Amino acid sequence: MKYKLQPLILALCLIMPLAAQENAASAKRVITLNEAVRSAVENNLSLQSERVTVTGKKRVSDLSWNQFLPTVSASGSFGGGILPTESKQANIVIETSEAMQLGIGGQIGWQGLNIALFEGLRKLKKDYEAGAITLSKAQIQLERDIRKAYYNILLMQEQIELLRQSYRNAQRQEDSARANYRAGLAPELQVMQAQVQRENLKPQMDQAENGLRLQKASFALNIGIPFEEDFDLEPLSLSPNFIPLDAAELISRAKNNKPDINELKAQLSALRSSRNALKYQLWTPSLSLSWGLNLSKTHAAISPDPTSASGWQYPDPALKDTFSVGLTWSLNGLLPFTTQYENLHSLNDNIRKMDIGLAQAERGAEIEIYTTLSSLEQARVSTEAGRYSVQLAERSYRLTSEAYQAGLQTLIEVQTAELQLRQARLNLVQQQVNFLSGIIDLEYTTGVPFGTILGNT
Repeated sequence: MKYKLQPLILALCLIMPLAAQENAASAKRVITLNEAVRSAVENNLSLQSERVTVTGKKRVSDLSWNQFLPTVSASGSFGGGILPTESKQANIVIETSEAMQLGIGGQIGWQGLNIALFEGLRKLKKDYEAGAITLSKAQIQLERDIRKAYYNILLMQEQIELLRQSYRNAQRQEDSARANYRAGLAPELQVMQAQVQRENLKPQMDQAENGLRLQKASFALNIGIPFEEDFDLEPLSLSPNFIPLDAAELISRAKNNKPDINELKAQLSALRSSRNALKYQLWTPSLSLSWGLNLSKTHAAISPDPTSASGWQYPDPALKDTFSVGLTWSLNGLLPFTTQYENLHSLNDNIRKMDIGLAQAERGAEIEIYTTLSSLEQARVSTEAGRYSVQLAERSYRLTSEAYQAGLQTLIEVQTAELQLRQARLNLVQQQVNFLSGIIDLEYTTGVPFGTILGNT
């Protein structure tokens, strides 16, 4: 007997690790809200692209001093030709047969030194700051969307579970009606009605489950994980604490801290710097400095036979340097009908339009605050009413269950009371999610960290 058990034990030792590995592989990944936000910030592709843009602007801003580097050039030349020489015996000019000349040179200079260069340095810094604010805005928007999507997925799961319960209840009602029909206690019409009710729930379930799959796939892509990966979300407490909110204080915060408004302010500052740089370029002179050095050497043949070594003369190398200072001032910028002046007008028009856009954004933030507060108040009232409805549904379900135990109610009536209780709880969850989503929008609009208003994360 002992020897017969050894193969069985060996088989179990081989099968159990494989089963454990299969269960581990089939286990779903559970993602928390903070983990989802952190993963989205680190892995979202759109955010990574925005980081590359900001990194480039920072590099350009850090190296903006290179505008003051001089232009350095080097040159070399080689040529040949006929050089005239003067005979020592007679005062006559004799043309030599050949001549060769070598030359090298270099030049260093600054062109277009203008006050506009200093404003250009400031503009590059403003561009980088505006890019950093745009990146921060994109990150905050992503976090807002991830948080709202997290709550919406939880809500959709609750809705699907309610549909499944309704389908199972409809199936039980159909089975009960069919049993009563076979026993001669109910007509066939009652069976068909129960069957139609059950079949009508199938497309609703399919549509809800497909919507959940699409929502989870989009959520996965936003947080940087494969969209085909199956995962679950950690359940969250959906019972917020309702606190009084001051509309005037929230509006003041929104005008100073809303990411969209901060982005417009940074872009407006950069555009004004561009206008100042153009004004300095048009209305102030430009300085040019140049210094060059040239070294040349000539080899000339003074005899008819250029192949004779004695027929060549080697003058000393000639070294020449040059220095120049120039001051230029284009007068086109002073004439209002020129292209340069029109470019300045275009920048002024863009600044005025952006000023108007900023005022509209501030007014829009004010309206958004009032709208969000109104939605929050509505969600608060509906939540309080929903809690009362849940209490009534719980009492109805308890009384129905007690009546069923006493033989005064049927099982179908108990199941119906249970579904009404689940529907009341789902409505309550819907209002709580609406309230939490409104709080998230309010935190984004006022520019405060998420979780600040309710004191959680």
